[in-house]
Amino acid sequence: MTPKLLADIEKGTKGSLTKKKIIQYYLHARSSTIPDLAKELELSIPTVAKFLNDMIKEGVIANYGKQEAGEGRPPALYGLNPQAGYFIGVDIKKFSVDVALMDLMGDVVTMKEDIPLLCENTEAYLDALCQTVREFIGTTQLDHDRLLNICVNISGRVNPQTGFSHILFNFDERPLAQVLTEKMGYPVCIDNDTRAMAYGEMMKGVVKDEQNIIFINISWGLGAGLILNGDVYMGKSGFSGEFGHFNVFDNEIICHCGKRGCLETEVSGAALYRNLFVSLKEGKQSILSKLIDEGKQPLTLKDIVCATNREDVLCIELVEEIGQKLGRYLAGLINLLNPELVVVGGVLAETGDYLLQPAITAVRKYSLNLVNRDTAIVLSQLGPRCGVIGACLLARKKRLE
Repeated sequence: MTPKLLADIEKGTKGSLTKKKIIQYYLHARSSTIPDLAKELELSIPTVAKFLNDMIKEGVIANYGKQEAGEGRPPALYGLNPQAGYFIGVDIKKFSVDVALMDLMGDVVTMKEDIPLLCENTEAYLDALCQTVREFIGTTQLDHDRLLNICVNISGRVNPQTGFSHILFNFDERPLAQVLTEKMGYPVCIDNDTRAMAYGEMMKGVVKDEQNIIFINISWGLGAGLILNGDVYMGKSGFSGEFGHFNVFDNEIICHCGKRGCLETEVSGAALYRNLFVSLKEGKQSILSKLIDEGKQPLTLKDIVCATNREDVLCIELVEEIGQKLGRYLAGLINLLNPELVVVGGVLAETGDYLLQPAITAVRKYSLNLVNRDTAIVLSQLGPRCGVIGACLLARKKRLE
């Protein structure tokens, strides 16, 4: 897909709008015959055939060969040319960054996970992030005009429509998306990390036909991504899903948002980290004690997750306690939204049933039976790749849909 075609489908003419509809159709249907596409677009078969022939010449549409048929002459199948355009997703984590390249069909071409980069709210970090992405692009050997969009996941309040991040990297009067576009040399959009994870899970993960979904991201912080009636719910300014900042505890613990008693202060990776050190100071034992005493490198959240999965009793107790508290307040969301599915993801979700089962038990205890029996509660299928895959898909969605 060339920039000329992108400019063409964004003109708003009748022909360009039809081309855009064809692209959008194949983003989800993957392949179809001309009659099926004509029926979907409510156009004549000759008209659709002409558009497809033009788009084949432009390199956007490909002939997939003949459809298997029982009788008669098999019809030809058409779909997007995967190599016509590419998208990059960037998932910022506390100690690292994940970057992935996805083709036009939504298949991951290459991915680099856990690139060491400590997240700091500084211009130096932003420059290092852009350099990391540029180096990744260099390894792909892509033609410049085939990389159509980059989406960067950022935690906190992010307005994807205006391109502003209101918590992190807010150093300029201009939108952060514009600043990143200039630094990287390609079109860049931004979105909230949890919302990207929710979208990734909906498109490529555990979600099947469900239309109303709550995605819980429990990593260093706590957030929720909402899918309502099959669409990502943004809120007026893109700030929906701040589940972690429900004020529910009288604990006097100051949240990173500046307020006291937020749910996140006791239900998050940061809470688990803090509680572990408090427990060890009280004389409790863990397989992590030696690692902490040696002090050769900072203890990470993944270290605690690994210890939990190695059946460290202290870590299991702490994770289960967080699961119970998560379930209690998740019950309120379920009562409010009556979703078909709750997906639990993020770093702490990698502890599996140690987190999930206490949460499910608490949901059943604190939510209405008529409501919670409509809701399945499951772990993320994409796991730690959820965010970067979601970012790639959002880059594609925002450029082409």
